[in-house]
Amino acid sequence: MLEKEVRLKCWRFPLRLMLWVVACVFSLPLQAQMHAQQMQEQIASSCQVQIQAQIQAQMASSCQVQIQAQQMPQQSQQPVSLYGKGKVTLTPYVAEGSNVAVVVCPGGSYCWLDMETEGTGVAQWLQSNGISAFVLRYRVAGWWAWATHYRCLFRGHQHPDMLHDGEAALRWVKQHAAEFGIDSGRVGVMGFSAGGHLALSQACYGDGHPAFVAAIYPVVSMSDPCTHQRSRRALLGERRQNDLRMRDSLSIERHIPAGCPPVFLLNCLDDPVVDYRNSVLADSALTAQGVNHLYIQYQTGGHGFGASEIKGTEESRQWKNIFLNWIKSL
Repeated sequence: MLEKEVRLKCWRFPLRLMLWVVACVFSLPLQAQMHAQQMQEQIASSCQVQIQAQIQAQMASSCQVQIQAQQMPQQSQQPVSLYGKGKVTLTPYVAEGSNVAVVVCPGGSYCWLDMETEGTGVAQWLQSNGISAFVLRYRVAGWWAWATHYRCLFRGHQHPDMLHDGEAALRWVKQHAAEFGIDSGRVGVMGFSAGGHLALSQACYGDGHPAFVAAIYPVVSMSDPCTHQRSRRALLGERRQNDLRMRDSLSIERHIPAGCPPVFLLNCLDDPVVDYRNSVLADSALTAQGVNHLYIQYQTGGHGFGASEIKGTEESRQWKNIFLNWIKSL
């Protein structure tokens, strides 16, 4: 019995070892399969995370592009040369579905042009509100003429160059109105400072017959004591600036026609550049002729704010909404 027990004990270890080896051999495929499954799950999870991250990144990028597109200013077309060559150009900012258009005349004392605030900025604002705009770069005296008085010897740029450019711009927009979906009978002019004088001049002397005129803090008189002298000298030139007949002929308040188109008139009492009485004179003349017009006079705002949301004051920036409502009423 003892010998049999010893033999059995001797066989127990090899038998257990063999059974363990067999179990290991048969369990290896199962462990490998389980390990492979875990790896697949980890890879799938990792891919899912990456895909989700890519989707989120694409969505964020798409949102960013949309936001940037909304923040980007409206696009313009290429400038058009009104005389086939030269620097007198008209830049269209066409609003989809709009049948109203405005020729924008920036200011600058007839010496230079504020193309940013009173040109591009105004056109983009009009375009974003469903009104097509055409920014006019017209001839002016220039800095060199102002600094050197060279026009005592050479003509340079002076009246009637500016008026001719304004007329040409108005004609061009009307002639190409169908191309932009614009009603040729609803093309007006908007001008700022000296550009306001140019806009009003087209209603008084021009042959283009604008549908309406918007004069924002305009130069008006060339003969009254409130005259903006720099604009007068730049417009008339060194030789004609003291000619009383020329001064009178270009004083808007003395030449408002009975058939003048509707006028939107705006200025500020604290204007440090153009005396506010210029607009008062225009208002009186328009009233005397029975012209349909709206005159807004603000206490604050100064000069040169255009359609900016930064320049001017909160009070003076109200003019934009008032103008949009006014133009709808025409």
